Amino acid sequence: MIDQGKKNLLGVWVNALDYDVAVSKIINAARESKPCGVSALAVHGVMTGVLDETHRYRLNQFHLILPDGQPVRWALNLLYKTHLPDRVCGPTTMLLVCEKAAEEGLPIYLYGSKIEVLKTLADNLCQRYPKLKIAGFQPSKFRQVTPEEKAEIIQQIRSSGAAITFVGLGCPRQEVWVYEHMDSLSMPLLAVGAAFDFWAGNLPKAPEFLSQLGLEWLYRLLQEPTRLWKRYVFLNPLYMWLFLLQALKIKKFEPLEATPPSQEMRYG
Repeated sequence: MIDQGKKNLLGVWVNALDYDVAVSKIINAARESKPCGVSALAVHGVMTGVLDETHRYRLNQFHLILPDGQPVRWALNLLYKTHLPDRVCGPTTMLLVCEKAAEEGLPIYLYGSKIEVLKTLADNLCQRYPKLKIAGFQPSKFRQVTPEEKAEIIQQIRSSGAAITFVGLGCPRQEVWVYEHMDSLSMPLLAVGAAFDFWAGNLPKAPEFLSQLGLEWLYRLLQEPTRLWKRYVFLNPLYMWLFLLQALKIKKFEPLEATPPSQEMRYG
């Protein structure tokens, strides 16, 4: 098991750990009903924090930022000699947490996406893990919610009896949601991005050999070029350039140089 704490990557704190440690920390928080904000960040997720001081503040309040994506793992290994053997990707972490939750009788909740996706996802998860308890699910409203709606969402999740909530709203909306709800929901909240569509069977996952080469982004770009081309064409080269500046100690990236949100966004 590998757990080397948080490392500064371009001003964003990323945990240098493996799947075993990540799952253990999440399940322990679920057992003890403790807040635990979790996100798995690949290059795009890290860059949302680099380019937005307010979002960087949010990310740096999370309990766990998982090194999703080989370029993030490689950066930690090169900068800090962490010797991480693999990335810790969100969709795989979701399955591992569901497997452990099923073993321990910890109910889960699914928040985000569309109702048809959630129904298929819930069915698929229960087929994979017959002992898994799904306390409930509700789709995204695809807009900012009112304070009254936010309170209702919190109450629904609390009253469901869930011990863990998975959030699939897309980056960075899901990280905003987790940040806003971490303290009011005393349980692990996992921002898992495309995992809902992967495990519902709506979106094919990249072949493992491409993921190992750090080319999962290329596979996803070919799947959704209209939606993703700006993300990868602009952010990937910028990430590489900024990483080089940090590695050569030409530029310092200070996690504390971040701006707390002036008001809640209340994504839903």
